[in-house]
Amino acid sequence: MAFTSLFMAHAPDADPERDACLLATEKYKLYVRLVKGQAQALEVCRTLVKEKGIEAIILCPGFTHKDIAEIQELVGPTVAITVARGDGPSSKISMEAMKKAGWL
Repeated sequence: MAFTSLFMAHAPDADPERDACLLATEKYKLYVRLVKGQAQALEVCRTLVKEKGIEAIILCPGFTHKDIAEIQELVGPTVAITVARGDGPSSKISMEAMKKAGWL
């Protein structure tokens, strides 16, 4: 049996049905989904926890504390949630790159 997790990130033009992949070995399955916002994130979590047995969720820095709390409430206490957050300089670099790409 493999450890199964989900990495989810925001993108302004995301479609979680289209923008998805699975990376897997015998011992690890990593589902990846891009979402536009919280409504899509909640639906992805609801579906993949139920259908794929997700045991851990890794979120991009764009998820707020409120978003994370809503996801935790939805998936329950048996699914771990981690947020990938950078330090101040890293966040500034990322913000500049996102502006250059037309996100903001």
